Amino acid sequence: MGLIDFIKDILRPGNGVDYPQAGDMVTVHYHGYLYDPTRSRNRGVGMFDSSIKRGYPFTFRIGMGTVIKGWEVGILGMSLGEKAYLTFGPQYGYGEKGAPPFIPGNSPLVFQVELLAINGRTMLSDDSD
Repeated sequence: MGLIDFIKDILRPGNGVDYPQAGDMVTVHYHGYLYDPTRSRNRGVGMFDSSIKRGYPFTFRIGMGTVIKGWEVGILGMSLGEKAYLTFGPQYGYGEKGAPPFIPGNSPLVFQVELLAINGRTMLSDDSD
């Protein structure tokens, strides 16, 4: 298996207008998997985390180093409403140490991410106020 850097595979385009910038609060739904090179479209295997299974989305400030680098890079390039697979090597994830017990060291990861909101604004927000 070759070294994985970073791959973004768009499943559904966003609005193509609204993109998060460093310092914005973003809200996402996601599933996290270990990378499996035998799966198509960069899908992973062995889900280790899911905001959907928890029952609520994840909100954080982007560009502040509070999440792994793969999320920073991937989500900063997504537009509002976009859904994509973000596949990346350990240098964008948890590195040599991993995140035991679910993510071994040097693990490539796959996240299916949907950008739901930027600073509270969603695809359904009414801007007429």
